[in-house]
Amino acid sequence: MHSFFPPDRFFPYLTWTDIQAMPDKENVVILQPIGAIEQHGPHLPLIVDSAIATAVIGKALAQLPPTIPAYALPPLCYGKSNEHWHFPGTITLTAQTLTQVLMEVGESIYRAGFRKFAMVNAHGGQPQVIEIVARDLHQTHADFCVFPLFIWHVPNVAAELLTPQELELGIHAGDAETSLLLSLLPDTVRMDRAVTEYPHNLPQNSLLSMEGALPFAWVTRDLTQSGVLGDPTAATPEKGDRILNSLVHSWVRVIEELHAFQQPQVWKT
Repeated sequence: MHSFFPPDRFFPYLTWTDIQAMPDKENVVILQPIGAIEQHGPHLPLIVDSAIATAVIGKALAQLPPTIPAYALPPLCYGKSNEHWHFPGTITLTAQTLTQVLMEVGESIYRAGFRKFAMVNAHGGQPQVIEIVARDLHQTHADFCVFPLFIWHVPNVAAELLTPQELELGIHAGDAETSLLLSLLPDTVRMDRAVTEYPHNLPQNSLLSMEGALPFAWVTRDLTQSGVLGDPTAATPEKGDRILNSLVHSWVRVIEELHAFQQPQVWKT
């Protein structure tokens, strides 16, 4: 049941009496990996984002110093993936449902006495939802430190390994994700089916862009026929190993910093 997570860091393996007796619960870090079940082209499985969130956090917890108390909740594998729903196999929650689920998970964690809750997301279609949840949970409970985090937003070596075109436009099922899956779950990757496709008909010489500071709304079928946005044919297990190791190294540091974090506060309630 614990998958990539070390069993002694897997929250559901605890008993209620373990949690009741846990010392310094206010500084114990509770991590909620969040992914998606959605199409990733003809060569990758639906579970890509969930697998990446689970594996990176699991391996980081395995390397975390034992003096840092941190536990992973089971991954939330369903996310807001409606941009992909024209492709069979995608399972999506609405923004409202995902918000409600995360709010109620957070409330449960708070009620158990924990005060540090990190939502670690690996799917690009839902950071805004997670940021809203984090703000609302903290607004409700001033002593609740809540962190809306993205698995890729830590120092890593991807920029050293990918082409400039891939870094800018290879946002889905491209080189980085395919390389990671070749490292993590090689039996699920079908490289003989990999195709390269970049977004079609993007605005040229414009302030508007797909993912930049001034974005336009899009769904996946607006941009790609295959469901791929990038070049998976360039992927290798060796790249995947290097990207994975760099992500894990950075996430060890992040978890240590979450444990040490103190909420800034000017006004006293």
